[in-house]
Amino acid sequence: MSTSAFNWRFIEQKAVLPGFGLSLGVSVLYISLVILLPLSALLMYVSDMSLAEYWAAISHPRVIASYKTTVGAALISTLFISLIGLLLAWVLSRYEFVGRRIVDGLIDLPFALPTAVAGLTLATLFAPNGWLGHYFDALGIKIAFAWPGIVLAMSFTSLPFIVRSVQPLIENIDNSLDEAAETLGAQPWQRFYYVILPLLLPGLVTGASQAFIRCLGEFGAVIFIAGNTPYQTEVSSLMIFVRLAEYDYASAAAIASVVLATSLLLLFGLQIVQNRLFDKKH
Repeated sequence: MSTSAFNWRFIEQKAVLPGFGLSLGVSVLYISLVILLPLSALLMYVSDMSLAEYWAAISHPRVIASYKTTVGAALISTLFISLIGLLLAWVLSRYEFVGRRIVDGLIDLPFALPTAVAGLTLATLFAPNGWLGHYFDALGIKIAFAWPGIVLAMSFTSLPFIVRSVQPLIENIDNSLDEAAETLGAQPWQRFYYVILPLLLPGLVTGASQAFIRCLGEFGAVIFIAGNTPYQTEVSSLMIFVRLAEYDYASAAAIASVVLATSLLLLFGLQIVQNRLFDKKH
């Protein structure tokens, strides 16, 4: 093949997608319309408040209680689904069984199912007289309309983040590493802790962080099962809704700004942690 023909084919392949200028322009336009514009509107509401008004809005005792409820439930939920999600990812990646594809597809159900439908379904199932709730009620355990219901709803909506972050890493693990450790006399827990877990740690950290951030902003699934008792089972997203229902848009924007700042800090922190883990791995 001549050099000119090679260059022509190379240019043709590069031209399949738009050039850098057009691609960047479309990307910036999308980010501006979907992300920056709403954020600007939020900041406009907050900017009209004095510092004292802003502090009063975000430090109200009821709002503080919602912060504690949200963060506490999100933390417990993230720890729980990290264990369950890792186990599910391992089973789906390492074993063949009847219905495997169905289970694998159901993992993504929370992404497709409206969160309000999920919350209503969970509330129906785990209510004191529900199909599953009456068993817990007989033991004196209240799931729906209580704090455990918040953890359950957050766990349901955030589980896919763990599974989908870890599953590809498990599938790419070379079995010879595990076999070599077994040949050297390592126990099963030692092979997992010293050989496999370090390879899964970047994905596990990423999935857990994304799940935690999702839990902080969860609304639809939580409000139907939490009971929404002031100072006990109200989450921050519900407090934003309450302030909007009271036509107190400035206070709603102030609370939203706290949730937004927390999410952004976690995302930036996640990026730093990912980079450090990637550098250590390489």
